[in-house]
Amino acid sequence: MAFRGMMARLGSGGAGVETVLDRPETTPGGAVTGTVHVTGGTVPQDVTEVRVALQATVEVESGDSSWREEVTFGTAAIAGAGRLEPGQQYQVPFSLPVPWQCPITAIDGWHLRGMRVGLRTRVDIPGSVDPGDLDPVTVLPLPVQRTVLHALDGLGFAFRGADVEKGHVRGSELPFYQEVEFSPPPGLRGRVNELEVTFLADPQGVDVVLEVDRRGGLLSEGRDVGGRLRLSHSDTDVRTVAAHLDAAVRQLGARRGWF
Repeated sequence: MAFRGMMARLGSGGAGVETVLDRPETTPGGAVTGTVHVTGGTVPQDVTEVRVALQATVEVESGDSSWREEVTFGTAAIAGAGRLEPGQQYQVPFSLPVPWQCPITAIDGWHLRGMRVGLRTRVDIPGSVDPGDLDPVTVLPLPVQRTVLHALDGLGFAFRGADVEKGHVRGSELPFYQEVEFSPPPGLRGRVNELEVTFLADPQGVDVVLEVDRRGGLLSEGRDVGGRLRLSHSDTDVRTVAAHLDAAVRQLGARRGWF
């Protein structure tokens, strides 16, 4: 079923653009497909370019301040320069690849609180104003990512929240990375405050980046320690993955210093 997205008015000539997505869902490494419909207004207009891009809401931290900003990624031009005559209509089909490290926004029909990804359509017409509305896109996890999340749930980790932070971790390819945050199960609460998980996927599999916020003892301060677990796309047995995750988190909870 088609998902109707943006309807924007462009410039004094009254040209209109509407994006219709074939599906509102996608996955990392997949694609967003659809058609951009452009309709000429009451006067001729020169179109410089039509492009689509993905956009994520990203948290930025600097010193003691933090704020959110919209960051575009995966941009693709789908049509070049041309003349748009009054009342003229044309359609531009597109297929926009989704980067492997795109943040996920939902799992099993449940939206991850704080996640916002969408498709932005731009029609560049000199001298006009593009309001830049955003068509929501639901990014579902890859099977191996879904397995990790179910395994953590089975181990007693409780989902606390998720955000997308501006910056890089080792191996990240986008100008931001996603962190999914969990509270520890009762058996780890004496050593672990929080677990943060970042997925760095690629065509062969995924690096599961684990960051543990440890509790401090009487003679030491709490600190964050991190590690990684490499999984292939075929690693979808929840019990096996849960065993690997449990061992990795327990080891991090007992370690001194960074990996």
